[in-house]
Amino acid sequence: MSEPITIAVTRRVDPERAAEVAAWARAGQDLLSARPGYLGSGWIRPDPASPEWHMLFRFADAASLAAWEASPERAWWVGSAQGLVEDARHERRTGIEGWFDEPASVEVLPIAPPAPPRWKQMVAIFIAFYPLSLAANALFGWLIPGWPLWLRVLVAVLVVTPVMTYAALPLVTRALRPWLTRR
Repeated sequence: MSEPITIAVTRRVDPERAAEVAAWARAGQDLLSARPGYLGSGWIRPDPASPEWHMLFRFADAASLAAWEASPERAWWVGSAQGLVEDARHERRTGIEGWFDEPASVEVLPIAPPAPPRWKQMVAIFIAFYPLSLAANALFGWLIPGWPLWLRVLVAVLVVTPVMTYAALPLVTRALRPWLTRR
């Protein structure tokens, strides 16, 4: 009796055509699932922007795999991907040998910390905004008292916004970081 066979296929895909390739992959999995001896399959993408897609499919034995590879359904499916995907690598595995090989490289992507709750963000903004707003209103009320309110507020906003963005908020968030990130 023959052992199950796993096929690993790496294909290169233009990330802008990911939706088309996903539909193509689903069609292939539908065709595969109807074949005798089919045990399962799946697609793996390293990340949404990656051009490499990995497909794994498994058959109960070499005869079932050979029947799939010689089928008109497979020929049609592979042919329908012309210009859509580019085959990069195929591997045949029986058993589990090779699946635990040492990786050629390992890339660890840091997980972005979750944003603080909105109420904590509001408190941090208030701590920076209130004193700046108070100071700007007092200063511009003293410097340009005869100007209309809308114009004084406009000048205050034009002055306070860059100070808030580039100085006050970074300073406040850095000072409050332990509290902001605590769950």
